[in-house]
Amino acid sequence: MPYARVSDPAFIERLRGAGLTTAEILYRMPDHPALLQTFSWQFEDTAPNYPRLRRFLDYWEREIEAKIHSVRVMHSRLIKPQEIHCLAEIGYLN
Repeated sequence: MPYARVSDPAFIERLRGAGLTTAEILYRMPDHPALLQTFSWQFEDTAPNYPRLRRFLDYWEREIEAKIHSVRVMHSRLIKPQEIHCLAEIGYLN
């Protein structure tokens, strides 16, 4: 019976662009509208659409009284081409 390899679904998602995402949400509470507060959240999401972040922001708009002022998103793919830098060159004589 031949052996079939099945890739890990999380690995496949990383190949499709999933990576470590940090969202910094600035918001105002209704009882203190002059204060700008911050909420930071780090999670895995897929660029460039960020479906997990969008679901969270939709939830926030529906369920949380605080009004979002702005959202800053930072993303780093977990699997990407690696850079190789030559730090030194050593010559050998034959």
